[in-house]
Amino acid sequence: MHIDLPEKRYYGIGEVAKAFGVNASLIRFWEKEFNVLKPKKNAKGNRKFTPEDIKNLKLIFHLVKERGFTLDGAKTHLKEEKKKTLTNFDIINKLEDIKSQLIRIKNQL
Repeated sequence: MHIDLPEKRYYGIGEVAKAFGVNASLIRFWEKEFNVLKPKKNAKGNRKFTPEDIKNLKLIFHLVKERGFTLDGAKTHLKEEKKKTLTNFDIINKLEDIKSQLIRIKNQL
């Protein structure tokens, strides 16, 4: 899944949810379930996600929504095989980026 977010230091929960195509409540739920997600909260309680949080959300989204893991399965998979999962996930992301660039070039012809 290719996520189009501008280069920023912090992202609001609304724009993160829109980029992933899910409800904001799902993002909040995943924040409670997965310890790797640590968004900053301001005085009003608004969540601000860093690019590192977005990377972790992409990985969680890939495991849960695309590969069909349960939440408990995704948690244990992240704990036990995090390095292997990250390398495979990085390769998948790079290939999807290349694919989107090729499609864009094809459409321009």
